[in-house]
Amino acid sequence: MTILITGARGKVGQAIVHRLHSAGVSIRAASADPAELTVPVGVEVAELGLDRPETFEAALRGVGQVFLYPEPDGIDAFIKTAEAAGVEHVVLLSSASVLNPGAETDPLASHSLKVEQALASSDLTCTFLRPDAFASNALGWAYFIGQNLPIQLAYPDADLAPIHSDDLADIAVEALSGGSLKGRSVTLTGAQSLTFREQLAVLSEVLERDIPVVKITHAEAEQQMSQYMPAPIAASLLALWSAASARPAAIADTTQTLLGKPARSFRQWARENAAAFTQR
Repeated sequence: MTILITGARGKVGQAIVHRLHSAGVSIRAASADPAELTVPVGVEVAELGLDRPETFEAALRGVGQVFLYPEPDGIDAFIKTAEAAGVEHVVLLSSASVLNPGAETDPLASHSLKVEQALASSDLTCTFLRPDAFASNALGWAYFIGQNLPIQLAYPDADLAPIHSDDLADIAVEALSGGSLKGRSVTLTGAQSLTFREQLAVLSEVLERDIPVVKITHAEAEQQMSQYMPAPIAASLLALWSAASARPAAIADTTQTLLGKPARSFRQWARENAAAFTQR
């Protein structure tokens, strides 16, 4: 049966589409705006807004498995439609934050947790992939680096183990096409613990330019971040980074432990994405 890939415009979704298509798997790439999708020739596309139940039935018709992005609005209707369509297995791109104390009320963690809880209460077989920090989060510094501006951080020594999006895609493909991960919940990281300061040092070496780091106060950072994201999200992120400054990041499952393949490093990610940090 067909595998439905939601969020197929995203980096991870695109990578999964290409991997499964190359393996000869029948897939359907879905997006709220399918006209914006770029997929290999022969890949079926579908309109699917995860908060728009009227799009569910057509997108799920003939589907046996789903790679799902977390969207609590509409999840109950999605599950009901998926069960009626004969879907057997859902691989959810969740978040390691669901394991944190207070996840039920945290504005970041609760988003994924609500979806996990709804799926766990369903008749569907579910695999929960819980990545921690993403290497691609470093793109948030791209504008400042491109403009030769210092990077201002309240917690420059927050310690994380960022995962490469291609590693996540490889693990998702195994969850959809193999049996070793089916029905499991796995926390995912990269293989190396790096502080923000160390990540910026890697970028500095790759780009062959100085990247000044300026420490600012928690309040200053919260004020800055609230200009481009909801204040509760900014507060949640800063609390996370504050806690991460007190201890080295734990290394969880990686492509090495799950697939027997060395995990891609942050340095590799930086080399592959160096152009994003050039002057704009």
